Amino acid sequence: MATSTAPAPAARKGPPTILLKTVVAASGLFFVLFVLVHMYGNLQILISPEAFDEYAHHLRTFGEPMLPERSFLWVARILLLVSVAAHVWASMSLWRRAGQARRTRYAGKKKTSYGRFYAKAMRWGGLALLAFVVFHILHFTTQTITVAGEYPSPAERVISSFGVWWAVLIYTVAMIFLGMHLLHGIWGAAMTLGLNTSLQRAEQIRFVSIALSTIIVVGFLIPPFAIFSGIIE
Repeated sequence: MATSTAPAPAARKGPPTILLKTVVAASGLFFVLFVLVHMYGNLQILISPEAFDEYAHHLRTFGEPMLPERSFLWVARILLLVSVAAHVWASMSLWRRAGQARRTRYAGKKKTSYGRFYAKAMRWGGLALLAFVVFHILHFTTQTITVAGEYPSPAERVISSFGVWWAVLIYTVAMIFLGMHLLHGIWGAAMTLGLNTSLQRAEQIRFVSIALSTIIVVGFLIPPFAIFSGIIE
């Protein structure tokens, strides 16, 4: 009787999948720390515009006189740039591998609509966040893009910008994407790093991911809505 064997799968090129997932998890957790600090800084404007400007000034002079002015900012920017590059590279590599795996998946093994939604939300939401980060830097850091004119004071820049409805809308949509990304990303990072050692621990991780995502989104949205509604002037 004639028999045939299926061809052996081609050897996978590139780094191991677990390494790519670890890069995504580690860089993602670094971003969580960064956005928490960034959120804290943004909330200073609720105290007063002067408090916000003072916070921005301290970031520029942090480490003086041992470090030159803006040294801390440049170190932070370089670390963020490296982390972004690593996060995007590893995520895109995993995305490409997932697409290749789907083409060779056995018939009948279909991904649930819930799983497809989260996969698409993470991928396309991540790309949307990357586009927003570029816009955010061009807007508030370099002032290449201006919404309501150029202002030397960081507080005046923020207050004038969030007096414009479409700027608040862009910011709100970006924060919704951020919340969805964090909700699944924190959970996925914890799984990758092996923190789900029990069912109870898994529930704790889920609670932390929901709590952190909610705190970050609400914390970032309070200033623009307070400014737009006229509470902060």
